[in-house]
Amino acid sequence: MTTPRTSNRPQRGQGQWALGYREPLNPNERMKKDSDGLDVRQRILDIYAHTGFGGIDPSDLRGRMRWMGLYTQRAQGIPGGKTAVLEPEELEDSYFMMRVRTDGGALTSAQLRTIGGISTEFGRDVADVTDRQNIQYHWIRIEDVPEIWRRLEAVGLTTTEACGDTPRGMLNCPLAGVLEDEVLDASDVMAETVAKYVGSPEFSNLPRKWKTSMSGCVDHCTEPEIDDVSFVGVRNADGEAGYDLWVGGGLSTNPMFAKRIGVFVRPDQVTDVWAACTSIFRDYGYRRQRNRARIKFLMADWGPEKFRQVLQDEYLHAQLPDGPAAAPPKHESRDHVGVARQKDGTNAVGFALRTGRISGSLLTRIADLADEHGQGRTRTTTQQKMVILDVPDERVEDLVAALAEHDLLVRPSAFRRGTMACTGLEFCKLAIVETKQHAQDLYAELEKRLPDFDEPIGINVNGCPNSCARFQTADIGFKGSMVRDDSGEMVEGFQVHLGGHLGTEAAFGRKFRGHKVTKAETADYCERVLRGYLERREPGERFAAYVARAEESWLL
Repeated sequence: MTTPRTSNRPQRGQGQWALGYREPLNPNERMKKDSDGLDVRQRILDIYAHTGFGGIDPSDLRGRMRWMGLYTQRAQGIPGGKTAVLEPEELEDSYFMMRVRTDGGALTSAQLRTIGGISTEFGRDVADVTDRQNIQYHWIRIEDVPEIWRRLEAVGLTTTEACGDTPRGMLNCPLAGVLEDEVLDASDVMAETVAKYVGSPEFSNLPRKWKTSMSGCVDHCTEPEIDDVSFVGVRNADGEAGYDLWVGGGLSTNPMFAKRIGVFVRPDQVTDVWAACTSIFRDYGYRRQRNRARIKFLMADWGPEKFRQVLQDEYLHAQLPDGPAAAPPKHESRDHVGVARQKDGTNAVGFALRTGRISGSLLTRIADLADEHGQGRTRTTTQQKMVILDVPDERVEDLVAALAEHDLLVRPSAFRRGTMACTGLEFCKLAIVETKQHAQDLYAELEKRLPDFDEPIGINVNGCPNSCARFQTADIGFKGSMVRDDSGEMVEGFQVHLGGHLGTEAAFGRKFRGHKVTKAETADYCERVLRGYLERREPGERFAAYVARAEESWLL
């Protein structure tokens, strides 16, 4: 891709390379200019694995390590009220979170067994399945990283650019290639894009993170509405399968939905169009202020028409045909939990974990079950769930029972199925509240209090405003904060967002000025609001629609 040298584009002075602003504008940009993030790999192998944690250069430790999927872990016992008070070196432990890149969530049993073994041996048998289809370790020592990489790479896995200002792990439907009614299978175009550009210096210095999804799923399970760039399966007027291009989605403190660019992208064009979109972000993205360095801010200023013009004229040097909008999601639920028929007559069996938290030992057991009941193919989902593919009819119930022995549920309650949680205070330096265990306790309590509740309900528990668990798009979203309890003490709690919804008539959740609940009050609050919904709902009305018309007093 060529980079334009000059332009008359507006928004001068925001650090856009295409307008000549190449000087480092903040500490992050300076760090990246001093040394490409990809260069840290060799220093880890040659130096840091031998010197240990104390020998790591601070710029690598709190910056470039992310390019290799490594974040320093939060020191144990530091309360949430200290998160914004302490310096990074005071918050961090001498251990790392490590993110394994699993593009599209596709894993063989051999890969999953390797991931599980590493967790057990090097990560205190702890692992998280994330809502970006990755798997994260905790308690990783820098001395063990070379051996972990050796084992991962031996089965075709990597941690490269799983974090950092890079193309992060890409999303695809976990049932890609097997789902009976998918629009098309994006697996090959994603693999081509990953192979060509992940780990390449061409895109190793983006303004900030770059989240991609490519999927032909009829349920839009990759949640393209909130990705930086998405290729959404669609058929044009001639019946040809291709992709509708969406750009500019994102959550955090300034949530925005992606915009349709209005073009039809053939499968053989996807990699080039993705690279062109990524180049626009690299060259025109805002680098001066870190909190405006996402593509959503550029899209808000440009609009989709201008984005398309720059995409075609300056990067592709060709016109893309107009394209139709993708069909709305076919089903309300996007998690692929349950038993689904595959094209070949076998079945995909999706199951709920405990808000994404799992052990390495149990990942290894899942790999064994995938071999015993299927053909060794497993998938992770964007809802912190997992799927085993290729299960014959006569083996389905045996597999359901075997998974249930480990509290992995193919037919979970609405609360278990719909609850997600970010990493939280236990390991994350940005978090204000603990999330994983609290979310598990919450869904267990709601199962007791509302045992007959069977409507789909998303409850997303987030430890801070960054929305790693997507609190703005949940039916009930909890954003971690410190709040005062009845005695006036500052305790862990949450700001509440209600009625978030993706798909048709997408909307971010409603929030109410000053309305927060303590951690101890969340079950009471959920029960109160959900009972009100059950009493007042109209026939067939989902929770998000109810919230949209509800009086404020019903929701407090």
